[in-house]
Amino acid sequence: MKSQGWLTPQCLARRVEKALEAQARSSSTIYSQSPRASPPRCSRTSANILRPSPRRPFTHSTPRSQRPPVEDPAFTSILDNPPELVRTGRRHGPGLIILAIIPVTAFLLGTWQVQRLGWKTELIAKFEDRIVREPLPLPPRVDADAIHDFDFRRVRARGRYRHDQEMLVGPRMRDGEQGYMVITPLEREGEGSTVLVNRGWISKKFRRQQDRPAEALPRGEVEVEGLLREPWKKNMFTPDNRPDKNEFYFPDVKQMAALTGSQPVWVEQTMEPDLLQAIDMESKGIPIGRPAEVNLRNNHAQYIFTWYGLAVATSIMFYMVVKKPPSDISRRVRLNKEWS
Repeated sequence: MKSQGWLTPQCLARRVEKALEAQARSSSTIYSQSPRASPPRCSRTSANILRPSPRRPFTHSTPRSQRPPVEDPAFTSILDNPPELVRTGRRHGPGLIILAIIPVTAFLLGTWQVQRLGWKTELIAKFEDRIVREPLPLPPRVDADAIHDFDFRRVRARGRYRHDQEMLVGPRMRDGEQGYMVITPLEREGEGSTVLVNRGWISKKFRRQQDRPAEALPRGEVEVEGLLREPWKKNMFTPDNRPDKNEFYFPDVKQMAALTGSQPVWVEQTMEPDLLQAIDMESKGIPIGRPAEVNLRNNHAQYIFTWYGLAVATSIMFYMVVKKPPSDISRRVRLNKEWS
């Protein structure tokens, strides 16, 4: 007796015949499983081989609407909304605003320097006119508020130097050598008529009076000719004076006058020694006075060219940045309206 696990030719023939009949009866599908065609005596392996698998769809997309786009009320044609060429991203940033401010600021500064040039030129001309005049005798009492009207005015005074109240302001450089300005009160006839005299520059090695010869410290009555000057103004980089240690970094006229009991009057001694005389005075520690000339700096013309040149250069840069066309790589097409 044969086992039911083997497939006999008769059984296989019956199976094929039944499958063909079921396929012929089916009109909607190609493969279907007939409930009547269950083999009573055939193996499960043969049934699995002949059983067809259901067909799977390729996509799960929903069917498209058959309505034409032109019938949609929200439809916009490209003819009604033409495109435009634009630069991708932001066209200009905050740097363009800064670039626009620079030429305006430079032009205003250049105009301000033009006004400063006119003011400085008139000021120097006024001071030079005062220098060429004959020196005035310095009155016993000088009004400190009137010194502004006599700035750079040549004056003459007689009196005695108070070397015991000498003050050194510095360090100051002259021809590459370090030294100090010698400030000595000049005591004149009459009470309260003492003034401060800037005698000139000495080398650092003659800082102590003991190292100077007698002719560097004149005794008796002397006549001083110099320029009447306004009190100096301290800048933010100069340290404060230290009178307790006899260290003075800038001539604070009011402070020095209070220390010596003098009037707040500043006179700069003038002289014009030749080269040999200047060398001899420097070697002996004799103070070298300043020449009778106006030494105010007038660099405003350079500042005018600098600021106006910067204004022109930055204006050209601003024009080039604004008018520069976008490159082919950085272009894209954007519509006037938002497309959805």
